[in-house]
Amino acid sequence: MTPGFFIEILSRTGEVLHRHQVADLPIQIGRAYDNDFILDDVHTAAHHAIVEVTEDGKLCLRDLASKNGLFHLGKRQTQVLIDGHSVVRLGQTSLRIRTTDFAVDEEAFDTNNYNWEGLPPALTGILMICLMAFSSIWAGETDKFAPVRYLMAMAGILSVGLIWSGIWTFANRLFAGHARFGRHVFIAACGMVVLEIFGHLSGLVAFAFSLETLSRYGSHIAIAFGATMVYFHLTTIKPRAARRALVTAIGLAIMGSAFMLMTNYQRSGKLTDELYMREMYSPSLRVSKNHSLDHFMSNAAKLKADVDGERSKIVNQGDGDGESD
Repeated sequence: MTPGFFIEILSRTGEVLHRHQVADLPIQIGRAYDNDFILDDVHTAAHHAIVEVTEDGKLCLRDLASKNGLFHLGKRQTQVLIDGHSVVRLGQTSLRIRTTDFAVDEEAFDTNNYNWEGLPPALTGILMICLMAFSSIWAGETDKFAPVRYLMAMAGILSVGLIWSGIWTFANRLFAGHARFGRHVFIAACGMVVLEIFGHLSGLVAFAFSLETLSRYGSHIAIAFGATMVYFHLTTIKPRAARRALVTAIGLAIMGSAFMLMTNYQRSGKLTDELYMREMYSPSLRVSKNHSLDHFMSNAAKLKADVDGERSKIVNQGDGDGESD
């Protein structure tokens, strides 16, 4: 076995917090100062474990009769055969051991656009949010133009966007060591603009083609857009954890849709959203064929018959209860 070993202390997310080189075996690990590698963890023994070579030449981490022992893959072990990927927990400390000839992964391609950092994405995002708020008020404007109304709308939506971005910026600083505020503002702005555009387009398409389903289930599409925005925030914090971010975003979308379905059912007894039109559109935008008055009256008569039938059942049920009393 090639001499020279590295002991790596890992965070809960698997990142290397500290790396220490040891020349030869055996390597004694614990809190005492006569160890080859000292652990600053009160949950480890003075002499907790030792790294040595087995008779067949494999690297082994052996417990030295400690109270809290060694844990590997969630199970307590008296000894663990380790390679460069084995993660072992001693007390509350997770570590792994690698030799100097450990083969590292290929160099990852740097996909980060360093020109799109800081002020440019932040200002672009703020401008997008302001234009979105302005256009939203303008599209539904029926009163006399009042600048204060536009300013208040822009200030309110901008505050929401900046608070949302600030939360992700704090997380970026906490878990990645740098803030990237501009990127998070731009992502939030893109998400808000897409949601706003979808709200208007879905309402227009539903009105033009009589697509009731689009109105009934449009909230789930909006939830999917929100989950996509979360995905881009997460990959900004941890670019190399894209798969984990994707699973998280999909999970959030599923939970959001499930919560929406349960809320609708509790409120109205149906899983679908209530029909809702954000804007009053011109009849000239209708593409679907309009139904005749006779068709409308026929449906109204059927509805009346159904309501009368349900009312009769309730009345008859009440009379039966009264007789039994």
